[in-house]
Amino acid sequence: MLDHLTPFLLHWTITALSLWVASHIFRGIRFDDVSSLVVSALLLGFANAIVKPLLIVLTLPLTFLTLGLFLLVINALMILLVARLVRGFSVSSFWTAFFASIFISLLSFAMGAFATAGHPAQSIQVPSHGIWL
Repeated sequence: MLDHLTPFLLHWTITALSLWVASHIFRGIRFDDVSSLVVSALLLGFANAIVKPLLIVLTLPLTFLTLGLFLLVINALMILLVARLVRGFSVSSFWTAFFASIFISLLSFAMGAFATAGHPAQSIQVPSHGIWL
C-alpha cells in the first residue's frame, strides 16, 4: 500500500507547488490560504483523473478537427471547475485559466522529471513466450 502512497503524495505536492507558483505569476489566480491551495491541488488531480478523460472522449471529434489543441481548452476547464468547487480559490477569467493551465502543465512536467530523476519509470514487462492475439 505504501508503494502507491509515495507517488501519489509526490504528484500532489508537485501540483500544489505548480498552482502556488502560477498564483504568483498570474494576477487572476488567487488562493485565500494554504488549505485552499492544498484542497485545490487534490481536487485538480481527481478532476484530471476522472472528469478530464470523459470530456476528452465526448469532444473527440472537436479534438481531431483542432489537431489536439482543444485539449488546452479542456485543461483550462478543469482549473475553472476546481475554482468553482473550492472556496478560497478563484480564477478571474477563462483566458487566465487557459494560459495558467499551460504554465502549470509545463512546470509540473519539469518538476516531475526532476523529482523522479534516477528512478527508472515503471514499465510493462512483455512476456517472452505465449500466444498473442
